[in-house]
Amino acid sequence: METQKFNYDNNIVRAFLYATVAFGIIGFILGLTAALMLFYPELPEFFFGTDDTTIQSLRSGNIQGLINSQGAMGFGRIRMLHTSAVIFAFVCNSFFCGAYYSMQRLLKTRMYSDTLSWIHFWSWQLMIIAVVITFLMGINTSKEYAEHEWPIDILITISWVIFGINMFGTILKRRVRHLYVAIWFYIGTWIAVAMLHIFNNLEVPLSFTSWKSYSAYAGVKDALVQWWYGHNAVAFVLTTPVLGLMYYFLPKAADRPVFSYKLSIIHFWSLIFVYLWAGPHHLQYTALPAWAQAVGTGFSIMLIAPSWGGMLNGLLTLRGAWDKVREEPILKFFVVAVTCYGMATFEGPLLATKSLNKIGHYTDWVIGHVHLGALGWNGFMAFGVIYYLVPVMWKTEIWSKKLANWHFWLGTLGIIFYAVPMYLAGFTQGLMWKQFNPDGTLVYKNWLDTVTAILPYFKMRFLGGLFYLGGAILMVVNVYKTIKAGSFQKNVPAEAPALANVNTSRKQGEGFHLWLERTPHLLSVLAFVAIAIGGIVEIVPTLTLQSNVPQISAVKPYSPLELEGRDLYVREGCNSCHSQMIRPFRDEVMRFDGKNGQYSKAGEFVYDRPFLWGSKRTGPDLHREGQRNPDSWHFKHMYNPRITSAGSIMPRFPWLITNKLDRSQMVNKLLLMKNSFDIPYKKAEIDSANHWADNQAKGIVKRIFSEAADLKDQMEQEKQAKGNDFVPLEQREIIAMIAYLQRLGTDIKTTEIKTASVE
Repeated sequence: METQKFNYDNNIVRAFLYATVAFGIIGFILGLTAALMLFYPELPEFFFGTDDTTIQSLRSGNIQGLINSQGAMGFGRIRMLHTSAVIFAFVCNSFFCGAYYSMQRLLKTRMYSDTLSWIHFWSWQLMIIAVVITFLMGINTSKEYAEHEWPIDILITISWVIFGINMFGTILKRRVRHLYVAIWFYIGTWIAVAMLHIFNNLEVPLSFTSWKSYSAYAGVKDALVQWWYGHNAVAFVLTTPVLGLMYYFLPKAADRPVFSYKLSIIHFWSLIFVYLWAGPHHLQYTALPAWAQAVGTGFSIMLIAPSWGGMLNGLLTLRGAWDKVREEPILKFFVVAVTCYGMATFEGPLLATKSLNKIGHYTDWVIGHVHLGALGWNGFMAFGVIYYLVPVMWKTEIWSKKLANWHFWLGTLGIIFYAVPMYLAGFTQGLMWKQFNPDGTLVYKNWLDTVTAILPYFKMRFLGGLFYLGGAILMVVNVYKTIKAGSFQKNVPAEAPALANVNTSRKQGEGFHLWLERTPHLLSVLAFVAIAIGGIVEIVPTLTLQSNVPQISAVKPYSPLELEGRDLYVREGCNSCHSQMIRPFRDEVMRFDGKNGQYSKAGEFVYDRPFLWGSKRTGPDLHREGQRNPDSWHFKHMYNPRITSAGSIMPRFPWLITNKLDRSQMVNKLLLMKNSFDIPYKKAEIDSANHWADNQAKGIVKRIFSEAADLKDQMEQEKQAKGNDFVPLEQREIIAMIAYLQRLGTDIKTTEIKTASVE
């Protein structure tokens, strides 16, 4: 058979490798910044200035710098930037780097199109830069791991489709008949991410010249779709593509074959089938229908089997090669990565059970769990791939094995110092929240008592982050020195026999899966079916059956001013720290009941686009916040939380008090809600929206001035000082925010919940 000569493209691999290293460091620094702000909330004041004489600042005595920052360094925005940088910039770039390298070698061909490779690379990096800019400006949707607004969602889709065309085109021109297991995982990843991304990010833009949009789903339905996406973003962005890299790079680094071909088959098909069903376990004890919660729990427990099958397949591949682990830092990274994968995928199903979920959910236990996977599994796999590729692509030895080993031990220490304190913090929170006195009162009624108790763990977590970042910086030095000493080859000569034309029908005696591996179109179709079943069974009934979300007659749409306030709440990322979901637990109803004494009902969220149930309680739940505190309390709390709540770790929001509220799109928002989502606004209400907002704002300001004479005097002084430039308090952002917060949970006013009849 004729041998064909061709070249592998290392240039695109190098580009993604550089992006991985650069964005990895940025993502770690952002994470470290967020961790620091949880015990040092004055960090933005330190840099931009403050009027608080009790804290140090580079511009003491002047808060204008902090106001001018417009919240760019607010915790909510930094946290969004961190998660997006780690997921989309670090992990995805590391996957593309490893996939472009391994696909060419496994398929014995150059990528289908160099042009598509580079369009994919630059469109993905453009998306990352757009995310940074928009998040810093407060442009986001608030939906976890999917905070990007609609133009960026479209850009992600285009880039992902280009990658898919290039990948499937490369598979079609392959010179190897059977697809190796890593390619199965790449195919499954592409199909699942495309489906998840598109369905979760269906939204209606306010206009095609605006960055603002509203989710196509509301309340309970939005929550189900979001966590169907959120859990499976972990599955198909942070797990399956990295498993594909494991199946290629770990055997190559160990110079050993994969332990079990049959286990690989079982691992792949069972994993992609089961994962899509498990999303509702993030919504235990919430207003989600009970049947969906039960299905999520059941399939989450089932996930242990395929996950551990993959872990064992990885570790047992090292049989007979453990002596190399002692000497090779690459294998050290891979071993700890696969071990962390096994630990995280055992812990996740346990947290999905109702017994542990009622203690662990909303606590830092979940943060520790997530970072065991992110730092250990994703981070260490990426480091191992980088340490493998750089010497190979630059045709030299790694500059310093000693430095690589230092990186390994610092990183491992960082994981331990991160995860263990977060577990302890989570246990502490969960138990303190639920502790009662003999007389039936809460032991820790003041929420701040449960926050200050875990501050030492936050500081230990920060130390762990420093260790981890320190190790990554050593890697940058090592990679730079290795590259300087080596010689890069853009096009690597290779040769392989052409693939003969063979009938695609199954041969006699040929195993079914062996035949499937040489028919990629059928493998892809079956993978799509396996992936889609879980989503169809869970989501379609919830979206289509009105009985799943009974309408409560007392629940009314938001007023124009409240809707503007809700958008500000989303802009500032308040849902990063506050939940809006009171679960049916005695402690939560007592702690957060406000004046109404009700846990959260599904029908209360029918006008919430997007839903804001949150995934972490750094601050208290806000679903019954309405009317609990005076308007003036909210005003002062936003200006400086430590005025109203000594010891609070909430950041300050002084720009809300000085900014004039932009109401130019307010009427258009109401029209969109009515025309696109059938929200029952009357024509007269829309026509008088500005008058409606004016009256509500005047009422809030009147109450503020009657409750706090000092604030009234402050406004009078400001009016005299600014003259014609003075913006009345009624027209400022803080009033819209107060309007929204005071509305939360106030629709239900009695112990009897009347449900509207359903025709």
